[in-house]
Amino acid sequence: VLLSNDSKFNCSYCGCRCTNDKRRYRYEPKQRAELAVEGAKEEGRGIFITSAIDQSPDYTQERIVETLRCIRQEFHYQGYVHAKVMPGTDPHLIWQAGQYADRLSVNIEVVNSEGYERVAKQKNKENILSPMRQISQMIRWAKQERRQFAHSQTTQLMAGSIGETDRDILRLADALYSKYHLKRVYYTAFSYQTPAAGYDLPETRTPSWRKKRLYQADRLMQLYGFLPEELVSSKQPDLLEHFDPKVNWALRNMDQFPVDINRAGYQSLLRIPGIGIISAKKIKTKVVQSIYYTKYIDLSLIHI
Repeated sequence: VLLSNDSKFNCSYCGCRCTNDKRRYRYEPKQRAELAVEGAKEEGRGIFITSAIDQSPDYTQERIVETLRCIRQEFHYQGYVHAKVMPGTDPHLIWQAGQYADRLSVNIEVVNSEGYERVAKQKNKENILSPMRQISQMIRWAKQERRQFAHSQTTQLMAGSIGETDRDILRLADALYSKYHLKRVYYTAFSYQTPAAGYDLPETRTPSWRKKRLYQADRLMQLYGFLPEELVSSKQPDLLEHFDPKVNWALRNMDQFPVDINRAGYQSLLRIPGIGIISAKKIKTKVVQSIYYTKYIDLSLIHI
């Protein structure tokens, strides 16, 4: 749910940007909290609270915190809540938000600091990475001290905003996972169809298949043990439209095939196209059981 669409920022890709001619609105925190809780109960889903940057990051974050407080304390909602943290927000407000939310997120959007000047002039590396770093530190401290606080954070990266390659995106995502212990990196396809005042950008519509491939590559890194360099390289820096990243890796590494599934380790099984985590575990379980029973039968025969 969106608290306000009255943004003071002028990000080229955002429909809420201050230079966009549209009807503006601003909900009161308690009003929005009630609507959010009603919607969550009706649909059986959690709540995501965000907002355009209304007046200032701190002012907006204060309103998000009050909405979160109403959700938990006045409407007694116990389900999942994800809250957005505004760029450059005061750490005290981040801590307050984390008292009520299960997850917090700051959108990094672009792959390098120069990208902000190109597509989001009011944002910069520091006002994005600082709250991200603070959230990470607060999560670790709260766990150590057994204090109440959000248990995870996420971020979002745009594909196609500044001419970056998929290799650039995946390397940054891998670094963010490692440095800030993110739960997830989400990807979106950059689109620039309506001219935004203050920007000189070509019309852009990143194809949806690119976002799909980035999600697949992301899961291969986080769940299957692939490194970014194995999926995209300096020679082939972008993912392919017609082959998913795992198949593409296999085609470039045919020397590792065929694989004897009776002898292959778990990690080797995970790299076979068509075999996922559940299938790999089932294969290993059956192979181990087969070996166990074979040994048992042999020992029984020797005993007889």
